[in-house]
Amino acid sequence: MEKYEELFVSIRKIIRAIDIRSRKLGKEAGITGPQLIIMQEIGRVKGLSSKEVSNNVNLSQATVTNILDRLEAKDLIKRIRSQSDRRKVALFLTDQGKETLLNAPQAIEENFIEKFSALKEWEQYQLISSVERIADMMGARELDAAPVLNLGELSASEQEK
Repeated sequence: MEKYEELFVSIRKIIRAIDIRSRKLGKEAGITGPQLIIMQEIGRVKGLSSKEVSNNVNLSQATVTNILDRLEAKDLIKRIRSQSDRRKVALFLTDQGKETLLNAPQAIEENFIEKFSALKEWEQYQLISSVERIADMMGARELDAAPVLNLGELSASEQEK
């Protein structure tokens, strides 16, 4: 097997592991990985705007707005318009959203976080740099990416193009 083929096999294994984790999250919590990340951000900093959420989770404004619409439809978040400036809308978790967040499984495997955190700092940077280079080589520099990936959403957005 060629070296590039070995690399692609490893990448496919990573994608498969993410897919399995994403399906577990959907089954147990009824939300996707990106929805969880956005809910965690709203729970962490109350009253954020959608633009602030977008900046904080590294997703485009359009993607975040779409996810927020879905979360609001599920009654997991609420948008509250400012009384003093009607242009401003703050985001908050509903009681159901707080409960969902509390009961949701971890978005990223604890095992991964523990192992990665146990690496020396230079090893962490080396891994980050290597994976970023792979992403660049695959032409993925400009793609939206949250810390958690839901393959179903990626497939749907890629088909729209």
